[in-house]
Amino acid sequence: MNHSTIRTPEEVKAEFRRKGLSIAAWARQRGYSEALARMILNGDRSPQRGMSHAIAVDLGLKRGDVVSDDRIAEAI
Repeated sequence: MNHSTIRTPEEVKAEFRRKGLSIAAWARQRGYSEALARMILNGDRSPQRGMSHAIAVDLGLKRGDVVSDDRIAEAI
């Protein structure tokens, strides 16, 4: 998902509620850990690297690129 503006966790949660979607279903659909997605949204985990980073970028909580495991060597 590509977001032009950074959203707050509260804005993301409100969007889930508006659309009647669960965080768990969103995470499962994208192959993310449900618990980790909740931790990112609740501010219990800093999204610096790996899956935490990818979740935050996909939710629009931070800017960045998500690099798949098979492309790590080419990322820099």
